[in-house]
Amino acid sequence: MIKRGFDILASAAGIIVLSPLFVLIALAICIDSPGPPIYKARRVGRHGREFTLYKFRSMTANADKLGPGITAHGDARVTRVGRILRRTKLDELPQLFNVLKGDMSLVGPRPEDPRYVALYTPEQRKVLNVRPGITSLASVKYRNEEAVLTGPDWELLYVQQVMPEKLAIDLEYVAAPTIWNDIVILFRTFLALFR
Repeated sequence: MIKRGFDILASAAGIIVLSPLFVLIALAICIDSPGPPIYKARRVGRHGREFTLYKFRSMTANADKLGPGITAHGDARVTRVGRILRRTKLDELPQLFNVLKGDMSLVGPRPEDPRYVALYTPEQRKVLNVRPGITSLASVKYRNEEAVLTGPDWELLYVQQVMPEKLAIDLEYVAAPTIWNDIVILFRTFLALFR
């Protein structure tokens, strides 16, 4: 209950304070490439329920229909403005609306594409017991995930190595979630952004 209250207050404040930045980013996206500024993706949330996740569009319009659900290093679908948004993580800001709606939390396991959740083991599915988050310790560790996903078998690398490692970190969080842990993770996220 405390966590949800914190999420509501923080996301509402973030939306209000960052609204001028939202407008500037949306304009930059529209000037850079045709298509809407917001990308809507299907993700799996708490208790396995699918929801619509919001992000600033960092790829060409309809990129999800032109390739895989995750992005590898050097993906040609990423736009010029999109490269900046992805590097700075500004593309994630619209997820504050997901937090306000209750689909997500500020901190929690990152929500995954349904096609990859289908590959989870019963143990890994325990990450679905909590709301997914905008950030997590796994997100901090794999902040530059795209750089790791290189070569012809990058998707296999994701499924067999990166995804299980991220889920192992997330399962530790799910086993003992506290507000204090959330504050520490938020702090580490901010440090990682400026590293």
